[in-house]
Amino acid sequence: PDGRLRYADVHSHSPKVVAKMIAIRFLLTLSFIWISGVHAATPDQLRAEFEQKMVAEHQFEPRTLHRLLDQAKIHQSILEAISRPAEKRLNWGQYRNIFVTRDRARGGLEFWQNNREALDKASQVYGVPAQIIVAIIGVETRYGKHTGGYSVLDALYTLGFHYPKRGKFFRSELEQFLLLTREEGMDVTQPMGTYAGAMGTPQFISSSYRAYAIDFDGDGKRDIWNNNIDTIGSVANYFARHGWREGEPVTQRVNGVNHSHAAVIDAGYKPNTTIRALTDSGIQLQTPLSADADAALLALETEQETQHWIALHNFYVITRYNHSPLYAMAVYQLSEAIRALQQNQRVAEAS
Repeated sequence: PDGRLRYADVHSHSPKVVAKMIAIRFLLTLSFIWISGVHAATPDQLRAEFEQKMVAEHQFEPRTLHRLLDQAKIHQSILEAISRPAEKRLNWGQYRNIFVTRDRARGGLEFWQNNREALDKASQVYGVPAQIIVAIIGVETRYGKHTGGYSVLDALYTLGFHYPKRGKFFRSELEQFLLLTREEGMDVTQPMGTYAGAMGTPQFISSSYRAYAIDFDGDGKRDIWNNNIDTIGSVANYFARHGWREGEPVTQRVNGVNHSHAAVIDAGYKPNTTIRALTDSGIQLQTPLSADADAALLALETEQETQHWIALHNFYVITRYNHSPLYAMAVYQLSEAIRALQQNQRVAEAS
């Protein structure tokens, strides 16, 4: 009321004083940025620290390690690829049209037929349906056809030492990669992958390879580039280790969503409510689900409509492979298309 600020601990100042204070703060901020830049580690310093870590923690021989890293090449195209802004955010309809296609489903059927024994074994051992395993491989690399054209060493070296935004993560993956190649007896320059270092038919990063890849055919090697049996077992193991529940549903399209459901939709794709709470709020299921099951509610946009889906525990497990509800939905719908083709094939063979 008297023209001053309302808070007792805040004092009003003249315009000149305020301007002077702003100028001082600006100069202090610039000084901080300049000092931070001066003391930021250079790529050579980061590499020296990395080599010391590998020697101290993992007993790499210093000169051998130094010569090994000298073989890595820095690729500007990798830095451009990871820094390039997304062309535009895809909605569900656009995303689905890329991954859930008749051609990709037919490729999945062919992969299933060619690897039936390994898929049956993986499903029995790990409880993960064959169609889910096949769909993951189909979405990731079109059943091994597109696994990446960069040396994994080059990719992780380039990003680890020349991409400050995520350098720490990629140096960690380089550490995992060097341990992996030593454990598996690989030539460190040979593995090929994507610009971000994802490898093989299932596109495992190095830490995932070490943690989840398995020797499913018992030949003494974990080969996810050329051995579909190991690939199938490794994908199934990944899902089992992330909590896949055998026999439980994944997702279901629903009706009855209105503005009152905005908060539960905004809560994201990790289960945050129950089926009972959703049905009590007016959500209409197509088929019955356990009332006590944990769930999330999704709103997926297409060019024509907004689709609403209930995402269950196994849906969330799929997102542990790629943290995107669009990815998980594409995997699920592709898996259902592949399963339908497989069932039709069996009926045709039986008649």
